[in-house]
Amino acid sequence: MKKLIALSVVALIAGLVAFYGRDALDLYRLMDHIATSSETSEADGGPWPRLTDACAGCHGRQGHSQHQQYPSLAGQPAPYLAAQLQRFASGERASPNMSPLAMTLSEADIQFLSAYFAKQPAASNGSFQPDATLQAKGEKLAANGGCAACHGEGLLGHDQYPRLAGQGHDYLLAQLNDFAQGRRQDPTGAMTAIAATLSDGDRQALAHYLAALPPAVK
Repeated sequence: MKKLIALSVVALIAGLVAFYGRDALDLYRLMDHIATSSETSEADGGPWPRLTDACAGCHGRQGHSQHQQYPSLAGQPAPYLAAQLQRFASGERASPNMSPLAMTLSEADIQFLSAYFAKQPAASNGSFQPDATLQAKGEKLAANGGCAACHGEGLLGHDQYPRLAGQGHDYLLAQLNDFAQGRRQDPTGAMTAIAATLSDGDRQALAHYLAALPPAVK
């Protein structure tokens, strides 16, 4: 049956080309491309309307943020993303944007979004131009602070620990400041303790270093 259908399609295309010329073949190719792209997109992000569209305004298409102030979700560990959405929903973590949105999500929604963004490939923070002196200072601070012990090799994140490499500079700095000043807490207390030991200049340098890191091991 499949062979018969394939032969029928070939015959139909041949007939269209013979009757209408090459424009018919180009039109068929365009329609086939649109159909294939639509199927691929639906398989990746789900049918319309898409839950992921609510995230694109701040976090970018497929979780690739184009703004230093908003974090990129692409390539973040799914357990970390799920935990943060749950914390926003419960009020344990506060945000004027994220809290109301997270409260509307079911647990199935949270798991879907976490899995979706986790499987997207992370991209470099190409729009950020680090200060070389601050970047070098930040590298030493990251090494001395043992950041890799929790955030993994290359600071790419794993399990409940987020990817820091290639994140937006302004977002990273804001989170370090929030941890240092007690506005944000983490379950282990490690980030609060570490950030509290850093000066304003240290936090700025660390944010420079992390934002400039490649989001994948070379």
